[in-house]
This record gives sequence, structure tokens and C-alpha cells, in this order.
Amino acid sequence: MTTTAAILICIILGLLAIFQLLLIAGLPLGRFAWGGQHEVLPSRLRIGSAVSIVLYAMFAFIVLEAAQLTSVITSATFVTVAMWVLTGYFALGVLMNGISRSKPERNLMTPVSLVLAGLCLIVAIG
Repeated sequence: MTTTAAILICIILGLLAIFQLLLIAGLPLGRFAWGGQHEVLPSRLRIGSAVSIVLYAMFAFIVLEAAQLTSVITSATFVTVAMWVLTGYFALGVLMNGISRSKPERNLMTPVSLVLAGLCLIVAIG
């Protein structure tokens, strides 16, 4: 179950990274991200999207470590704590996306955050 959850998390994070790349490229998808106030993201939010991609990669790495699918980090305590932080981060994302002024962002990203939080919980417990 932990392995499946970890793989699903990585797939979702990969899809989110592709979405962020599309935003960086100037596609008019801004209503689904960053509060939904810009159809095409301004430069500062495109930089935020680039940072998000880096963070998603780091998150995926932590998830793979926690699920013991990789073994680069030698501190089990660090991986455990990081996994619980990720779980909390995505749980907070449910709330933050749920109160977004952008209905498209609320409707898309709230369930995505909820799924990620639940899958992270499975990995963290596992």
C-alpha cells in the first residue's frame, strides 16, 4: 500500500510540474493557480511556478525515501519528519485552495491537495 501511494504521489506531482511548466510557457491557465487572478501569469508568478517545480521534485524524493524506494538519505528521523511535514503541507493546501477566490482553482486544486494529503498520510504511517 505504501509503495502504491508513493508512486501515485509522484505521478500527481509530475502532472503538477507539467501544469506549472505550461503556466511558465504563458498558457492561459492562471485561473487554476496562484489565486486565479491572472489568466496568463505575470513574471513574478512564473518564477513562483519554477520554484514549485523544484519543490515538487524535492517532495517526490522525500516520498520515495519514506516509502523506501530509494535509500540516499541516511537519517530515518529526517525522512520521517519530512514526510509528516509534507502531509501537513498538503492538508493545509486543502484549506488554502478551498478558500481561494478562484472557483476553478477551488474545484480543481482542493481535491488534488486532499488526495495528496491522504496519500502522504498513508506513506507517513506506512
